[in-house]
Amino acid sequence: MTSTVPALGTRTAEGSALQAVLLDMDGTLVDTEGFWWDVEVDVFAALGHTLDETWRHIVVGGPMTRSAGFLIEATGADITLAELTTLLNDGFEERIGRSLPLMPGAARLLAELYEYEIPTALVSASHRRIIDRVLASLGPQHFALTVAGDEVSRTKPYPDPYLLAAAGLGAEPARCAVIEDTATGVEAAEAAGCRVVAVPSVAPIAPTDGRTVVSSLEEVDLAFLRGLMTEMR
Repeated sequence: MTSTVPALGTRTAEGSALQAVLLDMDGTLVDTEGFWWDVEVDVFAALGHTLDETWRHIVVGGPMTRSAGFLIEATGADITLAELTTLLNDGFEERIGRSLPLMPGAARLLAELYEYEIPTALVSASHRRIIDRVLASLGPQHFALTVAGDEVSRTKPYPDPYLLAAAGLGAEPARCAVIEDTATGVEAAEAAGCRVVAVPSVAPIAPTDGRTVVSSLEEVDLAFLRGLMTEMR
């Protein structure tokens, strides 16, 4: 995608400047939503249970406690939430240690935001141990701060992680563009008052007022994100 990027801080209308970009991780920047499901299937198989494929849409995109709790209840597995969380994180770390593909357009977008010094945060429901592993591939220099799911009292779909990220970057939530791939993440960002770009990974997401849906990050660049702020007028 080729665009002419305005100089940093350029405003198309009074008060319409983009102040920060907040990005989800799994399924948005890295192609890992399928990894989580594969790990869940393997862990429960070892416990003697088969997961129903229709549950995949239920567990995607939210906090691990919610997903793990649902799967324990649905299967009746004899395991505690803490034990299952450890097994899932262990399995996921092993999986991304073998391969960690980036989503199309992710590397280019991060490089552009970094080049033009746009304040950027990584906001994920994944735990800190997972985020730190993934950052090694994404490049920690691309993010002024990161927010992990186990570092907030309420993670997605609550607005808390995005409100925390915006405050940490000194930005107004309404002047933040959020990029998400799941309905849970979109709900959190919209509840925080952010402008949302949805790039659906597992389940469809419908466009609404204040929400733009694209098929790939290859459709998104800095000019595109600044244009979202203009549309708010």
